[in-house]
Amino acid sequence: MVDESGSSVTSVMPYQRMIWRSISKTGAMASFRLLRTGRSRYLSTESILLLIMRHLISILVLLFVTTSAESLLAQVSPYENPLKAEPPYFRVRYEASAKPGELIYPVSYTLWVPPGVKTLRGLIVHQHGCGEGSCKSGQTGAFDLHWQTLAKTHGCALMAPSYEQPDKADCQMWCDPRNGSDAAFQKSLADLSVMSGHDELATVPWALWGHSGGGHWAGGMLLLHPERIAAVWLRSGVPLLEANPDRPTIKSYPIPDAALSVPVMCNLGTKEGVTVKEGRFAGAWPANQIFFKAMRAKGALIGVSVDPFTSHECGNQRYLAIPWLDACLTARLPKTSGEPLKPMPTADSWLAQLLGTEAVPAAKFDGDKAVSVWLPNEAIAKAWSHYVEDTAIPDVTPPPAPTGLQVTGNELTWNAEADLESGLAGFIIERDGEVLADSPVAGKNPFGRPIFQGLQYSDTPIQPLVEMRFTDTKAEAGKNHQYRVISVNTAGLKSE
Repeated sequence: MVDESGSSVTSVMPYQRMIWRSISKTGAMASFRLLRTGRSRYLSTESILLLIMRHLISILVLLFVTTSAESLLAQVSPYENPLKAEPPYFRVRYEASAKPGELIYPVSYTLWVPPGVKTLRGLIVHQHGCGEGSCKSGQTGAFDLHWQTLAKTHGCALMAPSYEQPDKADCQMWCDPRNGSDAAFQKSLADLSVMSGHDELATVPWALWGHSGGGHWAGGMLLLHPERIAAVWLRSGVPLLEANPDRPTIKSYPIPDAALSVPVMCNLGTKEGVTVKEGRFAGAWPANQIFFKAMRAKGALIGVSVDPFTSHECGNQRYLAIPWLDACLTARLPKTSGEPLKPMPTADSWLAQLLGTEAVPAAKFDGDKAVSVWLPNEAIAKAWSHYVEDTAIPDVTPPPAPTGLQVTGNELTWNAEADLESGLAGFIIERDGEVLADSPVAGKNPFGRPIFQGLQYSDTPIQPLVEMRFTDTKAEAGKNHQYRVISVNTAGLKSE
């Protein structure tokens, strides 16, 4: 049966009835055998003990089954209890399908629409990687303030899927779009266009970001639908272009000519086979090399950026990924929704040696362009140089100031947007012109710069989301204090 929340509930009473029926049945069968043989008065002590043992074994087996069933029922799916999706957030969820060619895992798609936008110009998709932990982390992707700033800047919606892949199940069954996730994704756009009141959502261009298996998915979508895609960022995962006999479940793709005009960045950590040649993720660099060289040799607008510190975790990649996507969206999105994507301009391109650290204008590059790293313009080229050197991309623009400060008693609440270049590290609370506290005391990010919302392995905020809230425990009763909240980005710059 189903409870009020929609969760399956099974009573343990049937198991109890099974136990007593088994006891009665076993006892009755023993009595029947004794009466038939006429030996009921002449049973040996050994025979009686044997019958009793059979009864006890039956009871213990059924008790074990009952306990195991109750334990399974008590287990909570890791995908239950996602964050609430209330406007400007919207969510659809589809159950797994048993039909051939359709998605075999349940999936939810969470969408954020910038408040006040009248007509969407595009969709940014933040796609998690493989495994139960990464899949669950996708539940918070649409709530990321930094990615929301990128989306709002270009009048785009932000989407984060969460494929409910069971632990150790085959990731290819969703990260290959041809296994049903392409169709489910496009169905979600149609359904969410109705829910959000933005009919254009079903037809706008896409900018795709993917990590690990999400990189396989995003790259696969590029090769299937290049005409819909403005740009693609592939973190630690690329699609297969040639069949690999060692991995027969992974299907290869041809390269359509239209994909060569879409800006692509292959991004990975140095410990994924670049400088560390062994280990679980050492195959990432050889796979990236094959994909990059095959695409670049055909003239694709594709680059490579290696994080000098990380392995498979995302690290500080967002501080290059978001400005890179910003440059591509600025160049390619049409002014009017419904028009085709604009060609990516190449006159201002910069080039660099593969695994190099310095880029130059394309006209001054004297290396082999067929294996050169392509970068869209000078600003991104300089940011790229800093990133591959130490990920410390400089920033000279302060973050926007917080808004909507409310003081109720000694509790403060406010709103704030992240800085496009450097995100949001936290806040400084001032009282009566003096610094009172930092909020939070220290942002959490074991994979890179401290960040206000914290950061998970697949580049998404930690649950539960950190609130913009502070309690002044030292406020003087009856005194009208004056408060100010200052935003601080991850480069240490403060709002004005």
